[in-house]
Amino acid sequence: MDIQTEIRIKTMLPLLNERQRRLFLATEAEAIGYGGVSRISKVSGVSRVTITQGIKELKSDDVYALEHERSRKGNGGRKRITELYPGIYEQIEEIIQPHTKGSPESPLMWTSKSVRKLQSALEVEGIKVSHRTICDLLKEMGFALLSNRKDLVLKESHPDRNAQFEYINEQAMLFIAEHEPVISIDAKKKENIGNFKNNGAEWNKKKEPAKVLDHDFPLKEKGKAVPYGVYDIAENKGFVNVGISGDTAEFAANSILKWWEIVGKKTYPYATKLLITADCGGSNGYRVRLWKVKLQEIANHANIAVHVTRCFLPYNITSN
Repeated sequence: MDIQTEIRIKTMLPLLNERQRRLFLATEAEAIGYGGVSRISKVSGVSRVTITQGIKELKSDDVYALEHERSRKGNGGRKRITELYPGIYEQIEEIIQPHTKGSPESPLMWTSKSVRKLQSALEVEGIKVSHRTICDLLKEMGFALLSNRKDLVLKESHPDRNAQFEYINEQAMLFIAEHEPVISIDAKKKENIGNFKNNGAEWNKKKEPAKVLDHDFPLKEKGKAVPYGVYDIAENKGFVNVGISGDTAEFAANSILKWWEIVGKKTYPYATKLLITADCGGSNGYRVRLWKVKLQEIANHANIAVHVTRCFLPYNITSN
């Protein structure tokens, strides 16, 4: 092979697509004759199998039959895992169902079973698939890889804990199916009011940072801001009411009432009932009498039945 041919090959290869490259190298190999495939493969770095395939295409009758935008015949390449195993989605769903954890804030959509354990479980069922492919399939099914969460406890969980979460999720799905509002409530982290240091950084002139107080003690005259979140599960929208008192039952009920007046009754004008999912702590504890009194006031004001689900005891409140 002369130096001109070698230069021509190295110049042209980056400019060609997969099919053009295959046919071009096949043409050069045919021009050399005996031993051309090996020599062209050594110069170009393309395998002998690819060049040989190109020679077969040149000698076939359908060399010009392929669409111009295609590099290989239709249905070429490796088949998708869903074509090899049509029921793989159902198999994964069945395996992870007992290991899917619930949340009082939204229908459960995250799993605690690792993809490598899923891979082993699928192999038992006769399905050979890599753990990376399982990750892609889980994303297609609506699952997500989430960061660590506080899930380890010092004492054993209630034996019915998982059943409680499944019940909460079932009730939420029933309400959503009936186009009734389902909200999750929770008080968020309290923040000091004033010129205090916050995490993060902002763009400023060099050596001219924004000046803040030199301590983090709360200012008595300003107190703390208490954000109370109301999350509409079906609409995937949040509402935050900020107070300066504390996380009391009255403040929690007031936040729900504000959500209903500003957002809720406009989004659900024909609502007859409301489902509230709570964490059963602080202002919405199941032993807090004032919380139940205020819920009754919400039911009377909005003229709807209020249903509350929590990790311990569900109960309903109807309007008078």
